[in-house]
Amino acid sequence: MTFENIIKKISQMLAITFMFVMADGYYLFQKGFDWVDGNLVLVRSAQAAVPVVDGSVVPSRFEMDEVRVLGNPAAPVTIYEFSSLGCSHCADFHLNVLPQLKKDYIDTGKVKLVFADFPIDGRSMKAAMLARCMPTDKYFDFLSVLFKKQLTWGLSFKAEKLLASYAELEGLSKEQANLCMADDDTAKEIMAVRQDALEKLRIQGTPSFLVRGPEGEEILPGMPDYETLQGVLNKYLDFNK
Repeated sequence: MTFENIIKKISQMLAITFMFVMADGYYLFQKGFDWVDGNLVLVRSAQAAVPVVDGSVVPSRFEMDEVRVLGNPAAPVTIYEFSSLGCSHCADFHLNVLPQLKKDYIDTGKVKLVFADFPIDGRSMKAAMLARCMPTDKYFDFLSVLFKKQLTWGLSFKAEKLLASYAELEGLSKEQANLCMADDDTAKEIMAVRQDALEKLRIQGTPSFLVRGPEGEEILPGMPDYETLQGVLNKYLDFNK
């Protein structure tokens, strides 16, 4: 290959990369994201957010449709998990903490978990949109797949193609997967929940948790160790006795 052809190839690759970044950036801008100091953030929300100093003080009542619930919908205590599919700490919670939580509290009917999408970038937004297309009985299993393969699709320039391939293994066609990742109504629904969490609970990072029982609720920012989570859950379960 001549030097001229090498330069031509490099130019073509740079042009394709530029087009990819511009297209992805336009999509994110339409959804409220923008680049600030080299980081992708939700500009409107970041300006309004105030850090939570005391997690036991919940600023405002948060509500969301509980369509996808892990556990008994009538369980006395609810955990709302504000999570991004592209967040490594969220993956750690799902893969290493949730199984024990499920065994001790969810499978016994004491607690239910509601997953609240809180995307932190464009790829995690697309992954969240795709997961919403899964049947409700496969939703949490698919989340586990996405968390297990997080590094693969999260760092890929072909993230959507990889995400679609995971969905195909779960019975979704490539065409259906692509439609899911382009569904503006789903994107708006996800962003509405995210905005509510920012404004009503002042959630700013992932993962964060809202634990709600019949006698109160509190926020756990960041990833608590299992003993801390147990203590909070037991407190609200004791209220229910």
